[in-house]
Amino acid sequence: MLYAILCYDSEQVVSAWSKEKDEDAMTKLRAVQDGLLRDGKLGPVARLMPTTAAKTLRKGRESMVIDGPFAETKEQLLGFFVVDCPTFEDAIEAARALGAASSSNGAYEIRPMMLFEPGGKVG
Repeated sequence: MLYAILCYDSEQVVSAWSKEKDEDAMTKLRAVQDGLLRDGKLGPVARLMPTTAAKTLRKGRESMVIDGPFAETKEQLLGFFVVDCPTFEDAIEAARALGAASSSNGAYEIRPMMLFEPGGKVG
């Protein structure tokens, strides 16, 4: 089953990391990703641009596009991983490994996916 592991943390804190700290965190995350890839469990991974680059489409009687993320929170969605694990417990273990490789703060939400349709190449 596919699971989305959504990475939440304080964007303000993470964006203030030194280049060295950010590179160290990314190196540790890549090591975990390499293990998941070797095990055939890793799907798409993305690190998102800051919320200041985001727009939100509010739906309703009339749709409206507003600047920024969809919610005011202390933690923002910074990125995600898609993993293919046989059980929810295995997906939680993957999230634990990813979490141990990055900041000690924030949260990793593990959510089973109902539908995954790969699209065209981005970039």
